[in-house]
Amino acid sequence: MVMPNGTAARIAACLQRSRDAGKLALFAYITVGFPSLDATLEVATALVEAGVDAIELGIPFSDPLADGPTIQAATSAALSRGVTTESCLRLAERVRCLHGYVPLLFMGYFNPVLQYGPRRFVEAARQAGVDGLIVPDLPLEEAEELDGPCRDLGLGIVPLVAPVSSEERVKLLAARGATFLYVTSRLGVTGASGVLAEGVGGVVRRVRLATSLPLGVGFGISRPAHITALKGVADAAIVGSALLQVVADASDPGRAAAEFAARLLAVA
Repeated sequence: MVMPNGTAARIAACLQRSRDAGKLALFAYITVGFPSLDATLEVATALVEAGVDAIELGIPFSDPLADGPTIQAATSAALSRGVTTESCLRLAERVRCLHGYVPLLFMGYFNPVLQYGPRRFVEAARQAGVDGLIVPDLPLEEAEELDGPCRDLGLGIVPLVAPVSSEERVKLLAARGATFLYVTSRLGVTGASGVLAEGVGGVVRRVRLATSLPLGVGFGISRPAHITALKGVADAAIVGSALLQVVADASDPGRAAAEFAARLLAVA
C-alpha cells in the first residue's frame, strides 16, 4: 500500500496496521451533536478506548439523501440544537486533542461545504485535525472543486462505490487521489440490517480487480456475523446506524457505544 502524505497518512497507516495483523479495521460513524455535543465527545472517546480504528464524524444536514431513518433522526435532533459546520469543526478539534493518533473523517453532504467554501473548509478541517472527507452526494464529474484542495493539503478523499459501479468507474474514482474506497453493501440508503446484503463479497472482490486501494464496506453493518463475513474480504467495516440506535436507546451513551463496539471488535 502506498502511504499518502499529510493527515491522510493516519488513515493509510491505520489500515496497513490492521492488514498486517490480519484484522478487519472497524470505523464508527457518529452524528455530531447527537444526542448533544458533549455526548458526541463522550461517545467518540469511549469508542477509541474500546479499540475502534477510526471515527467518522457526521456533519448534520437538513436533506440527508443517502441516509435512512436512524441517521435522519439523529441529524434532525442535532440541527434542532443549533449544531453547525463550525460546531463540527470545533468538536473534531476536541476529539483530536484527546486522541492524537486516531484517524478522524468528516462524512457529510456537499451543500454545507459549498456554503463554507470548499478550500476554506478543507483548510479548517485540516487545522482541526481531520484526516479525510466522505461526501456521498458529490459526483465524480463535479468533485474537482473539493478534491483539488484535499490533494493540495493532504486530506484523504474517500469516494463511494456502488454495487453496480463498473470497473472503469472504480478506476476513475480511485484516480481522484483516494485514500480508500467506501463500498456500499447495497443500493439505497444507510440503515442497520439483520442480514448482510447478498453478494457483497463478490462486489468487493470485483472492485479489487480495478484498484489496489484499501476497501471499506458500509451500509447495513450491525452484527458480529457481518464482521465475520467481511473479514479477509474487505479492509474495513463501517458501522453507523446500528451504533446510533444504541446511543439513542442508552442512559449511558458512552458505555453502551463501547460495549457495542467491543462485540464487533471481538470477531474482527
